[in-house]
Amino acid sequence: MTRRVAIVGVALSDTGRVDDLTPFHLHSQAVRRAVEDSGLSKDDVDGFASNGTGTLPPIEVAEYLGLRPRWIDSTGVGGGTWEVMAAHAVDAIAQGHADVIVLSYGSTTRADLKKGRRTANLSFGARGPLQYEVPYGHTLIAKYGMSTLRHMHEYGTTIEQLAEIAVSSRYNAGFNPDAYYRDPITVDEVQSGRMIADPFTKLHCCIRSDGGCAVVLAAEDRIPDTRHRPVWVLGTGQFGSHTSMSQWPDFTAGPASISGPMAFERAGLTPADMDLACVYDAFTFMCMVTIEDLGFCAKGEGGAFLADGRMRLGGDLPVNPDGGGLSACHPGMRGLFLIVEATRQLRHQYAEEGTPERQVPDAELAVASGTGGWFCSNGTLVLGRG
Repeated sequence: MTRRVAIVGVALSDTGRVDDLTPFHLHSQAVRRAVEDSGLSKDDVDGFASNGTGTLPPIEVAEYLGLRPRWIDSTGVGGGTWEVMAAHAVDAIAQGHADVIVLSYGSTTRADLKKGRRTANLSFGARGPLQYEVPYGHTLIAKYGMSTLRHMHEYGTTIEQLAEIAVSSRYNAGFNPDAYYRDPITVDEVQSGRMIADPFTKLHCCIRSDGGCAVVLAAEDRIPDTRHRPVWVLGTGQFGSHTSMSQWPDFTAGPASISGPMAFERAGLTPADMDLACVYDAFTFMCMVTIEDLGFCAKGEGGAFLADGRMRLGGDLPVNPDGGGLSACHPGMRGLFLIVEATRQLRHQYAEEGTPERQVPDAELAVASGTGGWFCSNGTLVLGRG
């Protein structure tokens, strides 16, 4: 059995500052809204995938939601988990192991940090390969800083070019009423901020927020039962690179350089065909190097390629039209939010809802690429409207 698979429902939970709810509440909000958005019912859901909540994800979350799925996935490869999960779900539906699969995420990262319920230091108490780098101060942001400085050394990328990515992301967020930060910023403001880890000042880094979202995927024979125009999954790719920095062969190339071309080849398309891109942007450099790795420009040309408003709404290649993790929403892991935004754009949902300023005009094709860890893993989806 080989069936085509489409995204038929997407939704966000409450996002931003959420002090009075748990991650389970956010999962519940997002899944209820996404299933309702799809036009299907809870009883139609026979597959469930989640990570990041509870001891036995997705079992605990499914139990909380009253689901007993016959297909489950709890893949965990960092922030790009959701694109990899989506690829697994597509394969499962195509082969008849499930008909309707929900991907769900919910996190109160911001609230937990504020209340001292968790630490931001992912290296604390590290075992396995990480223990050999921890004594040298290799926090997550330090690893990104090192790779950024290497790219600047190799290709002449400037910090001002990276700062423009933060500025353009904030520009896009200005049209999104759900974005955490919407006020415009300038390159000078980005550069004059507090240094976090060389070369990143605060505005080069993703925000901390709370929130969740959910995505419903369904087999083509279920499409007549759904509410919106389907967004088809045309191609997928995934790749695991490294955990230890010493095992990363090239600090200037991330795992999307492998998974991206795989997804485009399987879709029979190229980066030039895409109308928009939703990519993981925990840091400005992460956004830029993923655009390079996906093939939108040559290696080393990302800074110049994304300049002059190209990645803004109204630009030649809108990137993260919702404002991304740099301005809109980043509750720990952001990969699933990329799929939500790409789907809404390909549905032309914003234009239909009367907010055309948020809409990429006539969008037909999009790529969603989620990277996990410190360029450790990547999953890429190529999505199409028709």
